[in-house]
Amino acid sequence: MPAVEIRSLAKSFGALRALDGVDLELARGEVLGLLGPNGAGKSTLVRSLIGRVRPDRGTIRLFGRDADAPGARDVIGYVPQEIALYPHLTPRENLAAFGRFQGLEGDALALAVERGLAFASLADRAHEPIESFSGGMKRRLNLAAGIPHAPRLVLLDEPTVGVDPQSRERIYGMIGELRAGGAAILYTTHYMEEAERLCDRVAVIDHGRVIAVGTRDELVRSTVGGGKELILDAVEAFPAEAATALAAEGALVERRRLRLATAAAPASAVARVLALCERHGVAVADLHLESPTLQSVFLHLTGRELRE
Repeated sequence: MPAVEIRSLAKSFGALRALDGVDLELARGEVLGLLGPNGAGKSTLVRSLIGRVRPDRGTIRLFGRDADAPGARDVIGYVPQEIALYPHLTPRENLAAFGRFQGLEGDALALAVERGLAFASLADRAHEPIESFSGGMKRRLNLAAGIPHAPRLVLLDEPTVGVDPQSRERIYGMIGELRAGGAAILYTTHYMEEAERLCDRVAVIDHGRVIAVGTRDELVRSTVGGGKELILDAVEAFPAEAATALAAEGALVERRRLRLATAAAPASAVARVLALCERHGVAVADLHLESPTLQSVFLHLTGRELRE
């Protein structure tokens, strides 16, 4: 029985079809990355899971129960992208407040607060108002405040936005602790390296549909293949004629950057691309070969940079 089972989920806002028949499963104890361009349907999907959006059709089941059944969503912990904390309260007071929101009281609440302070590495700052805390400290507390009730399913919406490298590493460690404790995690991120590092599988959503799902290696093999990828940066944006000629070779051209899968013969592909660049007067600033990444997969599937 999966932690999350979504079938044929659809939601429209007027003429905008935000979700268009989404099918997705999240296994118990799994970290599933959710990637997609802005406006692809990620937020609507997450809000449907937590009950803030009511789908037009389709079903959501959580650990075998209909999500709309009484108490079914009690298993969810939600950590929004925005800092959802009280700035004039201390970490201890914030954790106590969010624990009460989840129905905790007495010894259970006191234990949850202490556990949250240790989890966020903020025990030594427990009695200071958080308004003067760094962005990384607030992010760690934001994560702890979303899970005082030890949920079996955790929804993380870009939990490392705007943090320094040290805090990012600590948040990775926190996510690892949640995973080790058996929680199923849906992880929305704009950072491809996070998805590659943290997620067991990745689902790519675009135009309201899940267009690919699998492990990193499965997605690479099924899209760009196992060969190298040619990356070429031009001095200036590619002229339209050059972009058309290079696209005919299978290249993806965006402004000043060209990407081309070269599974068969990298040397031959490099020679062809350079010849076309010279023919169309394209000055080359840099050229190198890379092993395929999730970024390559994403561009292949959607044709767009993630931040568009």
